[in-house]
Amino acid sequence: MPKIILLLALLLGCFAVASATPAPAPVRVGIAGLTHAHVHVLLGRAQRGDVVIVGIAEPNRDLAQRITKQYGLSMKLVYPTLEEMLTKTKPQAVTAFNSIYDHLAVVQACAPRGVHVMVEKPLAVSVDHARQMAALATKHRIHLLTNYETSWYGTNHRAYELVTQQKTIGDIRKMVVHDGHQGPKAINVNPEFLEWLTDPVQNGGGALIDFGCYGADLMTWLMQGQRPQSVTAVTQHLQPQVYPRVDDEATIVVTYPHAQGIIQASWNWPYSRKDMEIYGQTGAVFALDSRQLRVRPTEKAAPQELTIAAPTAPYDEPFAYLAAVVRGDIPVDKLSSLETNLIVVEILDAARQSAKEGKTIFLSK
Repeated sequence: MPKIILLLALLLGCFAVASATPAPAPVRVGIAGLTHAHVHVLLGRAQRGDVVIVGIAEPNRDLAQRITKQYGLSMKLVYPTLEEMLTKTKPQAVTAFNSIYDHLAVVQACAPRGVHVMVEKPLAVSVDHARQMAALATKHRIHLLTNYETSWYGTNHRAYELVTQQKTIGDIRKMVVHDGHQGPKAINVNPEFLEWLTDPVQNGGGALIDFGCYGADLMTWLMQGQRPQSVTAVTQHLQPQVYPRVDDEATIVVTYPHAQGIIQASWNWPYSRKDMEIYGQTGAVFALDSRQLRVRPTEKAAPQELTIAAPTAPYDEPFAYLAAVVRGDIPVDKLSSLETNLIVVEILDAARQSAKEGKTIFLSK
């Protein structure tokens, strides 16, 4: 047989074997709560086939009926308690779409059963809750992940490569992160979400918690997991008639030995924004949104405007990532890791204390 024919036969044989390899079974996922509006991201992606929703724990029957009807799901998936859902459906992982205060209860129920957990940002309402959750996750060897929208921005990952790996602008000196929107009331979040989002116990605060966590996560990532030396925060009630119990405006300053971070979290922006500025010794990198990046490596260099593609699967969105982590296909990314998010909660706790007491909070070594 001529060599070329033999080579083609071998290639076709390999292709046939690869084509016959079955796709991995979808990861069995349970949902804890439906009040957080981000649950729609999960419910609207069934066509990807990498996860299957096996149960929903939601005590609010009216809310459950409204959402299951919207997505053509059976109410047979819905259970009044998380414990019953876990017992009857046996998910491999649970996604938490309830209040931040309730994240601890989700981990308390899931960890002893060996069920992995992904919570919506931030990890926990306080350092105390976060440490309890971490202890349970470690003891029972589960993944405890935190989902941020900005974790799936190609611009943030490209900025990280330029700044920390390629050293395009020298060492980091200042980071500024802006996050927020016109306010949850103004953008018409569902009433069940608004109820706990504006509750100082269930949410832990207002804009400081809701949007301050993004900057704390990104800065901890950029600073290679360093804990800051100090945290100083100022909060305001610019809309006291709308948000009487929680702040709607927050600025947080975090200091490191050779750098400073400024987190601007607000329910008063004129439009939605999630952008980041990183300044180094020689230049700057701006992640303007999920796709647009501006790079100025030196003072004399003209700014480069770049369009960045979305990350490749499974790093393009949270639930493909969750499935891959649960299957053991990929390691846990630093942005969603427990290690990083314990520091995030520490920053938020210190910021809340700083704003309340009107002083800088120095973190213990």
